[in-house]
Amino acid sequence: YKFPGYLAPSSNLKFVDVPNGLKAISVVPAQGWVQWVALCGLYEFVVNEPVKPEEPGNYGKGWLGITGKSVEDQAKRTRGLNSEIANGRLAMMAIIGMFFQDGLTGQAWGDWSLFTASPLRAFENELGVQAPVGFFDPLGLSKDGDAETFRRRRQTEIKHGRISMLATMGYITPELVGKFPGYLSPTAGLKFEDVPNGLAAISKVPAAGWGQIVLYALYCEASSLGFGYFDEAYNKNAPGDFGWKPPLLATDDAEKRNKRLNAELANGRLAMMAIIGMFFQDGLTGSAWGDWAQYTDSPLRAFENELGVQAPLGFWDPMGFTKDGDVEDFRRRRETEIKHGRVAMYATMGYITPEITGKFPGYLSPAADLKFEDIPNGLAAISKVPGAGWVQIVLYALFCESTGGFGYNSDGQMSDPGNCGWRPPLLATEDKDLRRKRLNAELANGRLAMMAIIGMFFQDGLTGSAWGD
Repeated sequence: YKFPGYLAPSSNLKFVDVPNGLKAISVVPAQGWVQWVALCGLYEFVVNEPVKPEEPGNYGKGWLGITGKSVEDQAKRTRGLNSEIANGRLAMMAIIGMFFQDGLTGQAWGDWSLFTASPLRAFENELGVQAPVGFFDPLGLSKDGDAETFRRRRQTEIKHGRISMLATMGYITPELVGKFPGYLSPTAGLKFEDVPNGLAAISKVPAAGWGQIVLYALYCEASSLGFGYFDEAYNKNAPGDFGWKPPLLATDDAEKRNKRLNAELANGRLAMMAIIGMFFQDGLTGSAWGDWAQYTDSPLRAFENELGVQAPLGFWDPMGFTKDGDVEDFRRRRETEIKHGRVAMYATMGYITPEITGKFPGYLSPAADLKFEDIPNGLAAISKVPGAGWVQIVLYALFCESTGGFGYNSDGQMSDPGNCGWRPPLLATEDKDLRRKRLNAELANGRLAMMAIIGMFFQDGLTGSAWGD
């Protein structure tokens, strides 16, 4: 709905003549823009002067910022201003979205059918545009709208899909039905059954066989072009149409043909993913089915039975630190992890215990007249501990490190990670299974404590309390 009558009688411009949205910018006369700017300036510099600088947006006005007084009830005013800020944030997102859609489609509601200038219009009805993703081009390869380039890519996609389907079946079929009887190469004394399935076959096929494969591929390529020029054949024929009408698949029904060609594209895309997966698994395990037990050369084999390999993640190394299989590096990192975990567990308890049980009575430093109760809990304690106290802490840490052999035995060989020769009562045991279970529990608790203490540091630094109020 728009106002009746004239917006600018001198320009013979009615309200109904002004379109909604961005198009209105070019229709409003210059005098109208001057009035807009003048009104904004009046509100900015004259009408709306802040009443309380500490309350942004409070101009002492009531209804719509025009008349009356601002709400005097502090709680009600705070709630109203919070609602205004929230609504304003939502409106800023909404208006940018409307501008964007209006600019593309000429309408703030963004009807895709109105975006006729989109370069994707050239391809949105092509083969391969299927549910659920529709026209899928996340890299924007077709945003230039180049129809010739699109056809070349579609031709390539169809060929790769067909080859991948054949290759995938080539992996599966010999596993299910066996191999041909007789000789693949009588002159080389090579039987079909002597050629392994998968990537291992590459080294078994004789040079003359590779020559035949290359020649046959060239024949298929040339015949698909009608033995004509590359560009002419590609531009003349529909992508994938090589003039061959396979029985049971070819049809003159346009709708059925389109459906089958779409199915071929979808299957080809799936086959491209499948064959790459088979290559990857075959290269690692020697089998396209990828049995992990056969991947004996994995560098992770050295560590998959180590302490700390626990459910649900198993051996978890997302950064690939252990992919080189270096046992000494692994042991050094495990030693470091255990130490950090133990220190983190102490630190976490050091945060919690004083909050629950209180602090020691008496003096921490009689010379500095510093009592235990004068030391705050958490990061604030760093500035309170005297210099001599920090020296004692460092010396004690060095003592603990040295008595543990700095991670090495007396003969210079790396010790069992975390084994510092101390057998704590109630925890030490000669039962290997129980000992392993307890050491795994220590690692898990240490990992949790490392996360916990970092969280406490972060919250303490922001709020002054480890509980992060």
